[in-house]
Amino acid sequence: MLAALGFLTVIIMLVLIMTKKASPLVALIAVPVVTGIISCAFFVTDPENAPGVVDFVANFKSLGGMITGSSGIGSVAATGVMFIFSILFFGILTDAGTFRPIIKKVLQLVGTDPIKICIGTAILAAIVHLDGSGAVTFLICVPALLPLYDALGMKRTTLATVVALSAGVMNILPWGGPTIRGATALGMGENVVAFFMPVLPAVIAGIICVLIVAVFLGRGEKARLGTVALNSKEYVEPELSDEEKALLRPHLFVVNIILIVLAILALLFSGFAPAVVFMVFYVLATVINYPKVSDSKARVDAHAKSCLMMCSVLFAAGCFTGIMKGTGMITEMANALVAIIPSALGRFFPIITGIIGVPASLLFDPDSFYYGVLPVLAQTAEGLGVAGVEVGHAAILGQMTVGFPISPLTASTFLLVGLAGVDFGEHQKKTIPLAWLVSIVMLVVAVITGGVKVF
Repeated sequence: MLAALGFLTVIIMLVLIMTKKASPLVALIAVPVVTGIISCAFFVTDPENAPGVVDFVANFKSLGGMITGSSGIGSVAATGVMFIFSILFFGILTDAGTFRPIIKKVLQLVGTDPIKICIGTAILAAIVHLDGSGAVTFLICVPALLPLYDALGMKRTTLATVVALSAGVMNILPWGGPTIRGATALGMGENVVAFFMPVLPAVIAGIICVLIVAVFLGRGEKARLGTVALNSKEYVEPELSDEEKALLRPHLFVVNIILIVLAILALLFSGFAPAVVFMVFYVLATVINYPKVSDSKARVDAHAKSCLMMCSVLFAAGCFTGIMKGTGMITEMANALVAIIPSALGRFFPIITGIIGVPASLLFDPDSFYYGVLPVLAQTAEGLGVAGVEVGHAAILGQMTVGFPISPLTASTFLLVGLAGVDFGEHQKKTIPLAWLVSIVMLVVAVITGGVKVF
């Protein structure tokens, strides 16, 4: 019953969001709360003291702890802090006019060709994601590229999709979270590079596939905008109001650029959490650009709406994951998926795992899948003559790698759509089919090159 409730929760939530029947904020809270209350009649709160006995009242009381605990809002609290101060940091630099000359220069270099811009977006995201952090990749790439897309009239959803696909493929690298989890779950945690190497050709194919998709999306943008219009389009700095002109700090351009570079270096190499980095650099940015207390407070007020919207959705996602994990719905969903696969298909477990990798990212967080589902799949496959490690190789080609930037179970997904200013449902509708395509291409290449063996 818990498995059915879990699947129902995810399906209803996705349908409400993607059909725009409810906002992500409402769907992420209302749906799991309702199904969570229903689930109180089916799971055991304290199996040690009362094995097999279901106490509805005790279970109901425990829902609050699930929502606010370490698997719920507690797991995204630090990310929420990062959201707030990253928005304030980049917002202050935008108010100061730091990005205006950069946009103009970039447009001069790449012209107004959306194809080149989409390819550049994919390459930039791939390079930045070498550190393995989706949040850092989105924080660096999206604010830098968004003004360029807006200046040409390109869709923001195109930016979000290209960045998501590129970061997703790069998330398969040995230091990426899913690969480390997969190797650890299969007893290869101390030799994760050896676990990764067989799928390296597939990852290279995935990068090439993303570049091809970028070309395809760029051509679509070019056709939509019109070649003549693009060729005749020049970047024209928008007219500013007197209030906006008063905020400009052209004499601090170099200083602000140094702040951005130092912030990026700190994100990549300091070892400090992104929340800490942005807290410190927000203080530096506001003290340097708007030292008066009244001006500083005004800048916070100006960006408060963005902060509130992003953080509220993030904490709603924490509510969703907290209930799904705490009630045991995710665990039961994993068991149900394993149970419905016929044993006769055991030798095809790697292929099946690879095919469902991206869709499974909508159902399972990486810990639940790699530590819960993967070992069971691998053990079943081994009993039927297929090495369990092959199941692991197939899993990392989609589950929470290419699939992580479209999953409601990862905070960085909401960071991406929030920074890009796109609707979560629109992002999913555009990106899910392309992410699945890239994953399938990598799976096919892995089978051909021996990265995933099925016999």
